[in-house]
Amino acid sequence: MNPVFRKLQVSVSQHALMLNRTLPLCRATPSIQHPVWCAASANERLYKSMPTQGIGRWRHLLPKQATKKKKDKHQMKPVVAATDTAYGSLNVMVSGFDMTVVEHYSQFIHNLCNRLGVKVAESYALPTKSTEVLLVQEQGTKTYVDAILKTHKRVVQVNSLNATLCPVFMDVLLQNQPEGVQLSVKEHTEEDFHARFKARPELEGLMAQINP
Repeated sequence: MNPVFRKLQVSVSQHALMLNRTLPLCRATPSIQHPVWCAASANERLYKSMPTQGIGRWRHLLPKQATKKKKDKHQMKPVVAATDTAYGSLNVMVSGFDMTVVEHYSQFIHNLCNRLGVKVAESYALPTKSTEVLLVQEQGTKTYVDAILKTHKRVVQVNSLNATLCPVFMDVLLQNQPEGVQLSVKEHTEEDFHARFKARPELEGLMAQINP
Protein backbone atom coordinates (compact mmCIF):
# COMPACT_ATOMS: atom_id res chain seq x y z
CA MET A 1 0.00 0.00 0.00
CA ASN A 2 1.17 3.49 -0.73
CA PRO A 3 2.67 5.00 2.47
CA VAL A 4 1.02 8.34 1.74
CA PHE A 5 -2.40 6.73 1.54
CA ARG A 6 -1.66 4.79 4.75
CA LYS A 7 -0.80 8.03 6.59
CA LEU A 8 -3.98 9.64 5.27
CA GLN A 9 -6.08 6.68 6.48
CA VAL A 10 -4.49 6.81 9.95
CA SER A 11 -5.08 10.55 10.25
CA VAL A 12 -8.74 10.17 9.21
CA SER A 13 -9.32 7.39 11.74
CA GLN A 14 -7.69 9.40 14.51
CA HIS A 15 -9.82 12.43 13.64
CA ALA A 16 -12.97 10.30 13.74
CA LEU A 17 -11.94 8.90 17.13
CA MET A 18 -11.40 12.37 18.50
CA LEU A 19 -14.84 13.43 17.26
CA ASN A 20 -16.46 10.46 18.98
CA ARG A 21 -14.76 11.37 22.25
CA THR A 22 -15.58 15.05 22.13
CA LEU A 23 -19.20 14.65 20.96
CA PRO A 24 -20.73 13.67 24.33
CA LEU A 25 -18.77 16.44 26.00
CA CYS A 26 -20.21 18.94 23.56
CA ARG A 27 -23.70 17.64 24.25
CA ALA A 28 -23.22 18.01 28.01
CA THR A 29 -21.57 21.40 27.92
CA PRO A 30 -24.74 23.53 27.42
CA SER A 31 -26.04 22.60 30.88
CA ILE A 32 -22.77 23.83 32.45
CA GLN A 33 -21.76 26.71 30.23
CA HIS A 34 -25.29 28.11 29.68
CA PRO A 35 -27.35 27.61 32.87
CA VAL A 36 -29.76 30.41 31.91
CA TRP A 37 -30.74 28.60 28.73
CA CYS A 38 -31.26 25.37 30.63
CA ALA A 39 -33.47 27.07 33.27
CA ALA A 40 -35.57 28.71 30.59
CA SER A 41 -36.08 25.44 28.79
CA ALA A 42 -36.97 23.65 32.05
CA ASN A 43 -39.60 26.27 33.02
CA GLU A 44 -41.47 26.06 29.75
CA ARG A 45 -44.98 24.86 30.60
CA LEU A 46 -46.18 23.04 27.55
CA TYR A 47 -49.39 21.97 29.33
CA LYS A 48 -50.59 25.55 29.86
CA SER A 49 -52.73 25.52 26.74
CA MET A 50 -54.02 21.98 27.26
CA PRO A 51 -57.44 21.32 28.85
CA THR A 52 -57.39 20.26 32.52
CA GLN A 53 -60.66 18.30 32.43
CA GLY A 54 -61.71 19.79 35.80
CA ILE A 55 -58.60 18.66 37.68
CA GLY A 56 -58.27 20.45 41.03
CA ARG A 57 -61.87 21.61 41.26
CA TRP A 58 -63.59 20.92 44.56
CA ARG A 59 -66.64 23.19 44.66
CA HIS A 60 -68.86 20.46 43.23
CA LEU A 61 -67.95 18.19 46.17
CA LEU A 62 -69.55 20.51 48.74
CA PRO A 63 -73.23 20.07 49.56
CA LYS A 64 -75.47 22.53 47.80
CA GLN A 65 -76.66 25.33 50.06
CA ALA A 66 -80.10 26.80 49.87
CA THR A 67 -80.35 30.18 48.21
CA LYS A 68 -80.44 33.03 50.67
CA LYS A 69 -83.78 34.69 50.85
CA LYS A 70 -84.23 38.37 51.30
CA LYS A 71 -84.19 39.28 54.96
CA ASP A 72 -87.57 40.15 56.32
CA LYS A 73 -88.18 43.21 58.42
CA HIS A 74 -86.83 42.83 61.93
CA GLN A 75 -89.65 41.64 64.12
CA MET A 76 -90.04 41.92 67.84
CA LYS A 77 -89.29 38.81 69.84
CA PRO A 78 -91.93 37.63 72.31
CA VAL A 79 -91.56 39.07 75.79
CA VAL A 80 -90.78 36.49 78.44
CA ALA A 81 -93.23 36.69 81.31
CA ALA A 82 -92.06 36.81 84.90
CA THR A 83 -92.53 33.86 87.25
CA ASP A 84 -92.45 33.41 91.02
CA THR A 85 -88.72 32.68 91.04
CA ALA A 86 -87.41 34.62 88.02
CA TYR A 87 -87.85 37.93 86.28
CA GLY A 88 -89.05 38.26 82.72
CA SER A 89 -87.32 40.21 79.93
CA LEU A 90 -85.11 42.93 81.42
CA ASN A 91 -83.15 45.66 79.66
CA VAL A 92 -79.83 46.60 81.24
CA MET A 93 -79.23 50.05 79.73
CA VAL A 94 -75.84 51.77 79.78
CA SER A 95 -75.39 55.38 78.62
CA GLY A 96 -72.58 57.90 78.62
CA PHE A 97 -70.70 60.49 76.59
CA ASP A 98 -67.57 58.38 76.01
CA MET A 99 -68.39 55.68 73.46
CA THR A 100 -65.32 53.57 74.30
CA VAL A 101 -66.15 53.36 78.02
CA VAL A 102 -69.81 52.62 77.31
CA GLU A 103 -68.93 49.87 74.84
CA HIS A 104 -66.43 48.22 77.20
CA TYR A 105 -68.88 48.33 80.12
CA SER A 106 -71.62 46.72 78.01
CA GLN A 107 -69.14 43.98 77.04
CA PHE A 108 -68.36 43.49 80.73
CA ILE A 109 -72.08 43.04 81.47
CA HIS A 110 -72.43 40.54 78.62
CA ASN A 111 -69.44 38.50 79.81
CA LEU A 112 -70.74 38.59 83.40
CA CYS A 113 -74.07 37.19 82.24
CA ASN A 114 -72.29 34.37 80.42
CA ARG A 115 -70.27 33.49 83.52
CA LEU A 116 -73.29 33.53 85.83
CA GLY A 117 -75.43 31.52 83.42
CA VAL A 118 -77.86 34.36 82.70
CA LYS A 119 -79.43 34.05 79.26
CA VAL A 120 -78.72 37.07 77.04
CA ALA A 121 -81.45 37.50 74.44
CA GLU A 122 -79.99 40.49 72.56
CA SER A 123 -77.24 43.05 72.83
CA TYR A 124 -77.62 46.13 70.68
CA ALA A 125 -76.94 49.86 70.45
CA LEU A 126 -79.52 52.62 70.47
CA PRO A 127 -79.28 55.63 68.15
CA THR A 128 -76.83 58.26 69.36
CA LYS A 129 -78.43 61.49 70.55
CA SER A 130 -76.74 64.86 70.17
CA THR A 131 -77.32 67.70 72.64
CA GLU A 132 -76.28 71.27 71.91
CA VAL A 133 -75.13 73.42 74.80
CA LEU A 134 -76.16 77.05 74.17
CA LEU A 135 -74.75 80.06 75.99
CA VAL A 136 -76.15 83.57 76.12
CA GLN A 137 -73.86 86.52 75.54
CA GLU A 138 -73.15 88.77 78.50
CA GLN A 139 -74.44 91.81 76.69
CA GLY A 140 -77.31 90.83 74.47
CA THR A 141 -79.91 88.16 73.94
CA LYS A 142 -78.23 86.13 71.20
CA THR A 143 -77.16 82.58 71.93
CA TYR A 144 -74.32 80.59 70.44
CA VAL A 145 -73.40 76.91 70.50
CA ASP A 146 -70.70 76.28 73.07
CA ALA A 147 -70.46 72.45 72.77
CA ILE A 148 -72.21 69.42 71.31
CA LEU A 149 -72.61 66.42 73.61
CA LYS A 150 -73.25 63.00 72.10
CA THR A 151 -74.95 60.42 74.29
CA HIS A 152 -74.20 56.79 73.44
CA LYS A 153 -76.47 54.00 74.68
CA ARG A 154 -76.07 50.23 74.80
CA VAL A 155 -78.67 47.67 75.87
CA VAL A 156 -78.13 44.12 77.08
CA GLN A 157 -81.45 42.27 77.19
CA VAL A 158 -81.59 39.31 79.56
CA ASN A 159 -84.33 36.73 80.08
CA SER A 160 -85.37 34.71 83.12
CA LEU A 161 -82.98 36.29 85.64
CA ASN A 162 -83.18 34.31 88.87
CA ALA A 163 -84.58 36.35 91.76
CA THR A 164 -81.95 35.06 94.20
CA LEU A 165 -79.14 35.86 91.77
CA CYS A 166 -80.39 39.37 90.94
CA PRO A 167 -78.98 41.12 94.08
CA VAL A 168 -75.53 39.64 93.48
CA PHE A 169 -75.73 40.52 89.80
CA MET A 170 -76.64 44.15 90.49
CA ASP A 171 -74.02 44.47 93.23
CA VAL A 172 -71.26 43.40 90.85
CA LEU A 173 -72.49 45.82 88.17
CA LEU A 174 -72.59 48.77 90.59
CA GLN A 175 -69.13 48.04 91.99
CA ASN A 176 -67.62 47.98 88.50
CA GLN A 177 -69.59 50.93 87.11
CA PRO A 178 -67.17 53.40 85.45
CA GLU A 179 -67.21 57.09 86.20
CA GLY A 180 -69.52 59.10 83.94
CA VAL A 181 -71.61 56.06 82.91
CA GLN A 182 -75.27 55.73 83.88
CA LEU A 183 -76.82 52.32 84.55
CA SER A 184 -80.52 51.45 84.63
CA VAL A 185 -82.56 48.25 84.57
CA LYS A 186 -86.17 48.13 83.38
CA GLU A 187 -88.66 45.69 81.93
CA HIS A 188 -88.68 45.26 78.19
CA THR A 189 -91.70 46.70 76.39
CA GLU A 190 -92.81 47.28 72.82
CA GLU A 191 -91.78 50.94 73.04
CA ASP A 192 -88.22 49.86 73.79
CA PHE A 193 -88.22 47.76 70.63
CA HIS A 194 -89.33 50.68 68.42
CA ALA A 195 -86.77 52.96 70.06
CA ARG A 196 -84.02 50.92 68.39
CA PHE A 197 -84.84 52.37 64.98
CA LYS A 198 -84.45 55.95 63.84
CA ALA A 199 -87.63 57.77 62.93
CA ARG A 200 -88.03 58.78 59.27
CA PRO A 201 -90.97 61.19 59.15
CA GLU A 202 -90.50 61.98 55.45
CA LEU A 203 -90.75 58.31 54.48
CA GLU A 204 -93.70 57.78 56.79
CA GLY A 205 -95.48 60.76 55.20
CA LEU A 206 -94.96 59.37 51.69
CA MET A 207 -96.19 55.95 52.74
CA ALA A 208 -99.29 57.56 54.28
CA GLN A 209 -100.00 59.31 50.95
CA ILE A 210 -99.62 56.05 49.01
CA ASN A 211 -101.76 54.03 51.41
CA PRO A 212 -104.44 56.44 52.70
